[in-house]
Amino acid sequence: MAANDTTPLIERRSIDYIPEAERHGRLFSQFTLWMGANLQITAIVTGALAVVLGGDVFWSLIGLFVGQLIGGGVMALHAAQGPKLGLPQMISSRVQFGVYGAAIPIVLVCLMYLGFTATGTVLSGQALGQLFGVSDSTGILIFASVIVLVTVLGYRVIHFIGRVASVIGVIAFVYLFSRLISQTDVGALLQIRHFSWSSFLLAVSLAASWQIAFGPYVADYSRYLPSTTSSVKTFFAAGAGSVVGAQVAMVLGVFAAAMSNGQFAGHEVAYIVGLSGTGATAALLYFSIAFGKVTISTLNSYGSFMCIATIISGFRGRLEVTRLQRLVFVLVIVGTATLIALLGQHSFLGAFKSFILFLLAFFTPWSAINLVDYYCITRERYDVPALADPNGRYGRWNLLGISVYVFGVLVQLPFISTKFYTGPLVAALGDVDISWIIGLVLPAALYYLCAKKWHGTVPDHLILPTEQGAIPRANGLAAQA
Repeated sequence: MAANDTTPLIERRSIDYIPEAERHGRLFSQFTLWMGANLQITAIVTGALAVVLGGDVFWSLIGLFVGQLIGGGVMALHAAQGPKLGLPQMISSRVQFGVYGAAIPIVLVCLMYLGFTATGTVLSGQALGQLFGVSDSTGILIFASVIVLVTVLGYRVIHFIGRVASVIGVIAFVYLFSRLISQTDVGALLQIRHFSWSSFLLAVSLAASWQIAFGPYVADYSRYLPSTTSSVKTFFAAGAGSVVGAQVAMVLGVFAAAMSNGQFAGHEVAYIVGLSGTGATAALLYFSIAFGKVTISTLNSYGSFMCIATIISGFRGRLEVTRLQRLVFVLVIVGTATLIALLGQHSFLGAFKSFILFLLAFFTPWSAINLVDYYCITRERYDVPALADPNGRYGRWNLLGISVYVFGVLVQLPFISTKFYTGPLVAALGDVDISWIIGLVLPAALYYLCAKKWHGTVPDHLILPTEQGAIPRANGLAAQA
């Protein structure tokens, strides 16, 4: 948004194409955005899971880094699409799934937003509970109220809070890390090495799933860059920021869990803050943890709102949203996430592990199909106006894309290991979950072979709207950074 007095409180654009005249920003902002988004308490807890669930420090760190590189590469390939297309990520999925068919993966994106909002609410509730001396449940309700307020106020308020939160968060994170290192014999922890494939691949899966989960909306935050921006530079800017930020946070989580003697699970926030002592310093750290989650939780709420708008606009062609309707949507979205947080707070670590690993079964095939189509089949040659026309080039339902997607989900089922479901081949593989690898490789290969032979008409070049209103707008929605 332009920083001037005439800029509306709520951002003008949401799920529509960004004209060249409105493009702005620098590549470095992509690096700082994704590094800041990953330097947070949820990433710390994710890294800690590798140790809490049985891994040693040395191989957990290596496994997490391998997962960051694999998942970060997938995430960054999605980010590189933003400047070229000027579109949110999930609308571009209409090329592979059809204008109506794209609703299938978008519904799952909505569930992802709800899940991450709920898990962030649990951790923030713990922080506020400690800060104000109330129960975690009361802290969760306080945090949810703040999210509703900020979401309703609009994007300019979110943007301001985000800048403040990023500065506070970096300072708090550096302080926490320095305190932990000063209290830990890092060399001794690294000498304990008991390699097992199950623990190593769990660490890889945790990091890869963390990164891949950004795929459905990472292009939303790069689409404001000028269309002449290098795809390679966008790839490295977003990918490096995300990988560096997540790995640093997860390293902190690994060491914290390793030195906790079983005290980490169930008291994640209290344990992390306790490393720095008590009193005013601890209070400030509790505040920074909760405040640091406000921006991303609010954007998740807006993200759910955008997904709903994208689904409805696909079937209706145009969507007008009043302020009252927006308020109702936000209350429903945040209320649902809060209910999930309240019900799952006492088994948070196990539930979170199951959630992010199970999530991969639905997002890895979508990611594989989208990336293969964009980089290998259409080669960036999209007909952007046709994305809003069910009778146009991409049609209502793309049976090829949908069929490969369903295949990609089903082929993973024998290899999934979560609390929700455990496949029949997991035990034979030593309880190792390799479903996300299957879900990336097989759908990508199948889609490439089939699309090369049976793909629809591909334009000779990228076709952009001739008018700013060529892509239907959902007024009052905003989730760009």
